[in-house]
Amino acid sequence: MSETIIETDSLVRRFGDVIAVNGISFSIGKGELFGLLGANGAGKSTLLKILSGQLEPTSGSCTVLGVDPAKDPLKVKSLIGILPEVESPPSFLTGREYLHFIGLVRNINDVEVRADWWIHFLDMVEMEGLPCKDLSRGTRQKLMFAAALIHEPPLVFLDEPFSGLDPRYQKLFREHLSGYLQNGGTVFMCTHILEIAEKMCSQVGIISQGRLVAIGKPEDIIRDGEGLDGAFMRLTEREDAGK
Repeated sequence: MSETIIETDSLVRRFGDVIAVNGISFSIGKGELFGLLGANGAGKSTLLKILSGQLEPTSGSCTVLGVDPAKDPLKVKSLIGILPEVESPPSFLTGREYLHFIGLVRNINDVEVRADWWIHFLDMVEMEGLPCKDLSRGTRQKLMFAAALIHEPPLVFLDEPFSGLDPRYQKLFREHLSGYLQNGGTVFMCTHILEIAEKMCSQVGIISQGRLVAIGKPEDIIRDGEGLDGAFMRLTEREDAGK
């Protein structure tokens, strides 16, 4: 049995009268790519923020790499990598300066070597000297992806990592993540792109109105004659009908 990397027990997060995360329990083992799927407002980003130490749960508990992120958020943040959905690199830094800054924060000794590798890998050589405010959305996304993984963390949280990318870089991201997983890394990914989730994820969870309505291997959730998109519609529509 693989080492447990993330474990949650009856997690709840309220914002006033709104229950954004409602009694969620699951576990993720080492080397898995777990995909959290849900509509806008379903609770995906709230759950990711709880697990990554950015937000405390109202009740319930969780551990991430053996650490309780509510009790020791700085420890969790030091161990993981994260690509947030909406955050952008500082506008006044160049791409290379941003990666160097991440290296200083993460205490990476060979940050220039690693920055060079990522800049070439993601075809950013011609843009590395531009301030981030002048980079395209896709280039900023590539830079944030590099920043999430440059310190080679054992666990990375990715919130809509393929947003704003053309098919070539979506493929490049997928290939890099495959290598990362083979080397023992673990991925928690929120995504709207069900086709990618179906191909990549070892386990998926479908969240609707804060509840985890299905979890398992994609092939165990999908019925005959439907893809993951069909299973998603079936499961979330059933949840909506129960309101």
